[in-house]
Amino acid sequence: MVPAPTPSFSVPEALRKEGLSQSDYEEICRRLGRAPNRAELGMFGVMWSEHCCYRNSRPLLRGFPTSGPRILVGPGENAGVVDLGEGQRLAFKIESHNHPSAVEPFQGAATGVGGILRDIFTMGARPIALLNALRFGPLEEERNVGLMEGVVAGIAHYGNCVGVPTVGGEVAFDPSYAGNPLVNAMALGLMETEEIVCSGAAGVGNPVVYVGSTTGRDGMGGASFASAELTEASLDDRPAVQVGDPFLEKGLIEACLEAFQSGDVVAAQDMGAAGLTCSCSEMAAKGGLGIELDLDRVPAREPGMTAYEFLLSESQERMLFVVAAGREEPLMARFRCWGLQAAVVGRVLQENVVRVLQHGAVAAEVPASALAEDTPINHHDLLAEPPAEIRGHWSWSEAQLPPADAAAGLALPEGRLDWGTVLLRLLDDPTIASKRWVWRQYDHQVQANTVVLPGGADAAVIRLRPQQGAGALAPARRGVAATVDCPNRWVALDPERGAMAAVAEAARNLSCTGAEPLAVTDNLNFPSPDTPTGYWQLAMACRGLAEACGALATPVTGGNVSLYNETRLPDGRLLPIHPTPVVGMVGLVHDLAHVTGLAWREPGDAVWLLGVPPEERGDERVGLGASSYLEGIHGALTGRPPLVDLALEGRVQGFLRQAIAAGLVRSAHDLSDGGLAVALAEACIASGLGARVDLPAGGRPDRALFAEGGARLLVSVAPERAAAWGQALAAAAADGEPLPARALGTVTPEPTLSIRQAGRPLLELALERLRDTYEQAIPRRMGAAGPPPDR
Repeated sequence: MVPAPTPSFSVPEALRKEGLSQSDYEEICRRLGRAPNRAELGMFGVMWSEHCCYRNSRPLLRGFPTSGPRILVGPGENAGVVDLGEGQRLAFKIESHNHPSAVEPFQGAATGVGGILRDIFTMGARPIALLNALRFGPLEEERNVGLMEGVVAGIAHYGNCVGVPTVGGEVAFDPSYAGNPLVNAMALGLMETEEIVCSGAAGVGNPVVYVGSTTGRDGMGGASFASAELTEASLDDRPAVQVGDPFLEKGLIEACLEAFQSGDVVAAQDMGAAGLTCSCSEMAAKGGLGIELDLDRVPAREPGMTAYEFLLSESQERMLFVVAAGREEPLMARFRCWGLQAAVVGRVLQENVVRVLQHGAVAAEVPASALAEDTPINHHDLLAEPPAEIRGHWSWSEAQLPPADAAAGLALPEGRLDWGTVLLRLLDDPTIASKRWVWRQYDHQVQANTVVLPGGADAAVIRLRPQQGAGALAPARRGVAATVDCPNRWVALDPERGAMAAVAEAARNLSCTGAEPLAVTDNLNFPSPDTPTGYWQLAMACRGLAEACGALATPVTGGNVSLYNETRLPDGRLLPIHPTPVVGMVGLVHDLAHVTGLAWREPGDAVWLLGVPPEERGDERVGLGASSYLEGIHGALTGRPPLVDLALEGRVQGFLRQAIAAGLVRSAHDLSDGGLAVALAEACIASGLGARVDLPAGGRPDRALFAEGGARLLVSVAPERAAAWGQALAAAAADGEPLPARALGTVTPEPTLSIRQAGRPLLELALERLRDTYEQAIPRRMGAAGPPPDR
């Protein structure tokens, strides 16, 4: 038993440093029956942080659907696992590394990649793909340019060196992220072990083995750092940022998968946030047992480290195992062959405690459940109605827009704009524009399983081919598709509809490739929940996610919550980010031969729009509220996002997948930011072909061109498949309500996008001009004439 200390440190100062309240301290004393020592207080600080225990969000997360016929592992483990059939299982997870990336963008982003990879291979899965969701402030500001350069370089460095392809993602820009960029990393892995490796300790007396890198003083208190607002002072807190070694992690991947296949490992946990404290307490709590840890046996990088420093270090590339008694020496020899550290550092106890020894004495002793299971919950009152500011935005209507005419264009205070100029301005928006500058820096083809290159389809597609054994040489017939999505502008104006739209768009993106959506991992990036508006945003977004995931049969298998994403400005004001619930979704491609991209395929193909037509006046499912057009052209972030019709989403997406499987569709692309005109332009740019489109009469031209929402998809159909396409639409209508579908025009060999409305010209733009604007928007702002050299 650790001696009952009289605190030899300033309790108020220690509580401030650990992010704990006075009531937290009193509860800790009650649970221990005494005052904690400094190391124990540090353990509670990291484990009771929002980053580790979700003390503000846990009640909301319980509303998510988490089970389904394909779900093998749901929330609570290092990653979710889904059954792909034919003996294949996929592990996947998304995590954030926001605050570290704000402080040190290169290492913050790099170690975010390393951490999510460890979540995957800890389950016994070989990582096969990486994606990321990034948010930055406007690139017109030099600091944001530096942040983006550092983050992208860090992601590229770690992923490229470790040998896992970065195959997709999204990047968006808004002033709210200027002081607090978002870096969310998602990874997928194909299970290589017979049994899924879980983290609960088992077998009293079994040895606890530490493997990987050494423990140093880097990353100290990273979990607490990630659970507080950013300030001018915290932006200088570089010790809270970890330093990664992707080459060491590559050895760790191989050694771990070998060890798991041997059957010697009883339980495994990576050392991410909160380091040794988290791995010991979570393994003990999940197993209903205890762990004794001897710090004198932990491989140390620096001399003279205190118990506090050992326990809170977040040095990278480290793992903790419970190993079958008597098998520890062969297992450690395996890791040493890979040039890694390996040491027996403790044992499994019957008593449900985490007992820490150093220099022959007990340095800390805490009930495991108090650290990892029975943790505090912060209760908040939910506003009975939306905040007044949000209600004000919802009162906006399209009637408040300036006059618009097909021929005369758009009347703005600074003068008239023709519709071609409006489209070019939207294509020059970095959120909409090509992300080639980003993905050219990633190795997206390592492992030779990437089916679609970045930008080639609405989702990434990877072959389901094992990396080892006889299956590695066999041709792959099936694949897995993955995407990350969040319309943060929509979420800022209506968190519930915006979160629903994130799920719907992710499923649409997968469906556009022909993949069947299976499951979701989410990353909830929000400002402080301690304000009434902040908690309302979080609660309503969770409600929207739960409803959409349930309606589209995509259960949530886990994820991450990142709160307090806001910056304290020098004048004391807080700048919160847009609430950004990023949805990572995976889907199954049953036949790689039918994978569909977004580019037109052949001149003469018919162009069709599936979903709600924009000229439907009064239809809340499509509109200009909260649109890219409204913000980018009129400078107004306002309006209410369109109503998300989940039933229609399911019908449209299901029909598209069936049509792709039947070989009826040559290309498919969802309508998102910028609406129909941007989607048409992107299909032209990707293919090098033009399109001639005539939209029906009715309503404002800008609504027809740039409205968002409506479960809408743009597809092309070969002339020889026109009859079968018509029969498929008729069959869909025979099953109930007709599927909204409209022929818009034709793919042309001439490199021109021509759009008319009821025969009246709206815009006509050369493909070269579209492409130059779209491709150079980001490089021009980054100060480069073109993409950087491939890394």
